Amino acid sequence: MSRVVAELEAQIRSLDSDDRTGLIRALLAELDGPVEADVELAWIDEAQRRHREVIDGKVQPVSGDRVFENLRARLNR
Repeated sequence: MSRVVAELEAQIRSLDSDDRTGLIRALLAELDGPVEADVELAWIDEAQRRHREVIDGKVQPVSGDRVFENLRARLNR
């Protein structure tokens, strides 16, 4: 690791939690590239559709704990 990177890391670690979180999000967004508007809208539509299915009783929600239990069971097969 270069000296400059080490200094940056030290400065970042000295930031408060909110500033660190904001910086990390900005850096990740930079790596991910620009957000495509169509993709963002598609995810919003999907979230709204799934919410309607829960409200209408078409599907039953599953707790996060249950989801992770199922994932762990699958990974341990």
